[in-house]
Amino acid sequence: MKVFITGGTGFIGSEVIQELVAAGHEVVGLSRSEKSKQALAALGASSFDGSLEDLDSLKRGAQSVDAVIHCAFVHNFADFAAAGATDRQAIEAIGEALVGTNKPLLVTSGVPGGVSGHVVTEADGSGAFPRMSETAALPFAQREVCVTLVRPSRFVHGQALTNGFIAALLGIAAQKGVSAYVGDGNNHIHAVNVLDLAKLYLLALEKNSPATYQGVGDGAIPFRDVAEAIGKRLNVPTASISPEQAAEHFGFLGPIVGADNPASSEMTQAALGWRPTHPSLLEDLGK
Repeated sequence: MKVFITGGTGFIGSEVIQELVAAGHEVVGLSRSEKSKQALAALGASSFDGSLEDLDSLKRGAQSVDAVIHCAFVHNFADFAAAGATDRQAIEAIGEALVGTNKPLLVTSGVPGGVSGHVVTEADGSGAFPRMSETAALPFAQREVCVTLVRPSRFVHGQALTNGFIAALLGIAAQKGVSAYVGDGNNHIHAVNVLDLAKLYLLALEKNSPATYQGVGDGAIPFRDVAEAIGKRLNVPTASISPEQAAEHFGFLGPIVGADNPASSEMTQAALGWRPTHPSLLEDLGK
């Protein structure tokens, strides 16, 4: 299968490309620079000139292949509304190019937040999650596009721990000299190893059926355990802070690390035969 991917040189996208190439698929990555082209070539993919803002390039890229995987996102937390709008416009451009073809369109979203303590499943709606990916993509399912939603955990990690929210937490702890948790720290977060997540994208693509899948490896990790592992890794103390202090200490991550937000991938595992097999978050942190 010939697959067009956005965000192919990113943390998640680069691993997805390697899974696809290893499985025998031909991959074409959206590229806006010579550096990006070289990175794609190193992963075994060819490149297609364009960007998320160049909607015509997205349409042309989508029309030239058998399937599209949208991994790109502008991670600008200072103006998340603008980032969400760019994401929506990109998805709509790709979707319009695929109307009437029944070709697969895999769109990256995220496991939504839920009521405190409620285990979020694939059956839950997008809720208050700030990205517009799902609401932008789903209407195309009624227009002969095979829309699949892939929801990675908020805490996607890998052995290097240099990307995503975990890297941000490590940076905060190093800067402030303390690894903090909120209250008693017994609230739960969820996480997934990026290598397991990449496998999920491959299985979802080859399943070629409209669905919502959740990339959750560890569904309910007490955040205090994460804070303690970070403290041990950095050799800094671990301490409790109040909910009122969380925003100042963690910045935009405050509501996430303080919420009790367990999640499940049981439906995904049953539908795809997907099994997380790579190291857990706490294992990658060295606990």
